[in-house]
Amino acid sequence: MSADPIVIRLRAAGCVYAEEEAALLAEAAGTPAELERMVRDREQGRPLEQILGWAQFAGIRVRVEPGVFVPRRRSELVVRLALEAARPDATVVDLCCGSGALGAALLAARPDLDLHAADLDPAAVACARRNLPPERVHEGDLYAALPGDLRGGVDVLAVNAPYVPTGQIGLMPPEARDHEHRIALDGGPDGLDVQRRICAGAREWLTPDGALIIETGGTQAAVTCALMTAAGLVPRIVTDPEIGGVAVIGN
Repeated sequence: MSADPIVIRLRAAGCVYAEEEAALLAEAAGTPAELERMVRDREQGRPLEQILGWAQFAGIRVRVEPGVFVPRRRSELVVRLALEAARPDATVVDLCCGSGALGAALLAARPDLDLHAADLDPAAVACARRNLPPERVHEGDLYAALPGDLRGGVDVLAVNAPYVPTGQIGLMPPEARDHEHRIALDGGPDGLDVQRRICAGAREWLTPDGALIIETGGTQAAVTCALMTAAGLVPRIVTDPEIGGVAVIGN
């Protein structure tokens, strides 16, 4: 199959960057039959990153597997803030890690970090163990997944927890709502249920001068700040309009 018919098919399927996607699929396919299968998957709305098996994020390729949350460029803001906050040899936790993209980007930039990651979704944990040292990826519900000896010793908590309000999931692009596990998207009625639990437990796990960094929505940032304040942290909102990133950092 030549590239031109693929581009036409991808355009018809609504792919905005059809030429670029066609080139990536053609490069990744080992046989014409495999290319046809990949193009068909894309036409049916499967995320390009899940088809390719990787996503470009913060200058590295991150392994992405079916059902696992695809890293968004806006999350690179959390990576930058975590790098700024982390002292040499700092202990950093990528909480609600998904594919482990935040942790992988942090380690790529700072191999000195003592990095751990955790997620509740077994598929995400399996994927993260392919992007990070597998023994540093823990399966379980938020802080309950972490080794007990990290309690009170975490310098940076870097978090991209689900923050889409339940009622808005149906409005998300089909790529997300149909192909990423709901547990990675659904943040409860106002989108902040998981953030509430993270903020409430953060002080117990952070060092006295540690930082909690949470990606959030633009309309939710003020509430995220209030959650951190209630937990004894001093928050500030940071935005990056170029990538659409919004995060709250609390110390």
